[in-house]
Amino acid sequence: MDCKKAEFDLDPNVTFLNCAYMSPLLNTVEEAGIQGIKRKRRPHIIPPTDFFDETDILRKEYAKLVHCSEPNRLVVIPSASYGMANVAKNVEIKAGDNIIVAGEQFPSNVYPWMEIANKAQATIKTIAPPNTIDGRGKAWNEQILEAIDEHTRLIAMGNIHWADGTIFDMKAIRAKTTKVGALMAIDGTQSIGAMPFNIDEIKPDALVTASYKSLMGPYSIGMAYYGPALDHGSPIEQNWINRYESENFSNLVNYSDRYQDGALRYEVGEHSNFILVPMLIAAVKKLNEWGPENIQEYCRNLVEPSIQKLREAGYWIEETEYRASNLFGIRLGNQHDMEKIKEALTQANILVSYRGDAIRVSPSIYNDEQDMAKLVSVLTSF
Repeated sequence: MDCKKAEFDLDPNVTFLNCAYMSPLLNTVEEAGIQGIKRKRRPHIIPPTDFFDETDILRKEYAKLVHCSEPNRLVVIPSASYGMANVAKNVEIKAGDNIIVAGEQFPSNVYPWMEIANKAQATIKTIAPPNTIDGRGKAWNEQILEAIDEHTRLIAMGNIHWADGTIFDMKAIRAKTTKVGALMAIDGTQSIGAMPFNIDEIKPDALVTASYKSLMGPYSIGMAYYGPALDHGSPIEQNWINRYESENFSNLVNYSDRYQDGALRYEVGEHSNFILVPMLIAAVKKLNEWGPENIQEYCRNLVEPSIQKLREAGYWIEETEYRASNLFGIRLGNQHDMEKIKEALTQANILVSYRGDAIRVSPSIYNDEQDMAKLVSVLTSF
């Protein structure tokens, strides 16, 4: 796979290594948004079928991306927190139970569990990363697996860590949660689109993904998968479009107790967004064309030489087996000063993020060897 920089409108004076903060828009995605705006200014050209047809197209395209054989288990959501709130409303939990999260996890995948744990007098078990650099990723995975017990009702985490890209073994975690009867909710915001993911193979109870990062989509829209364990749950909102036969506009006042089939009960109201939905369709189609496995391989080939140079300069970066290549954390050695590094990167117009004690670097298919060389040049100058 070659570099796709030409498919974006990037500022040549900026080295953007910050997709985990927010991806730039593909030119095709931008154009889809513009056409959506133009269409909305003339609503007489939007038939009732468009309230359903475009989201069905999105479901089918996204199903290809995440290998889901049941597109009706995929729904449009406005945010990761919305997607997790649907899970939180339907977790059966009582005093003495526990919910497991990874240490330093993104807040939207922690606050919902804090609320329901407090109400039920249950416990949040936070599995912090090991205080070691040797075998850190392996040890962290082992500690998470050991923490799952007969009192665990839910494990909620990303398949990679949002701050440093540590990869978690979702297959092993799913096997353990199945054994004890716990749910598994995955935040895929930093990975879906840039890494392969197979819903039919892993069988999570929920996979929630905001679109504005590795999915290359716009802000305020995302996708969620809800598995069979949530089929009879209660959504966080009651809207007209999720009810049975809502396609029949003339029959809407004949109120129905029945929801649409599959997981569609959990879809956000006004999901038929005539601007954002076409943009996300365009983004997912492009990712399906390229293939997440090819994107991850491109990123791996791009970053590995630079990572080796940074290690030689005294920085610590997780071993490849337990680290994503589209997002990784650089931790400083004793000789490095974070404030000086921040200033130098800013002066060089190199955009990264800082999460905890890590410099978070998140390249994508619009980055090239020159971009990585600039980063290495600054970091090795200390």
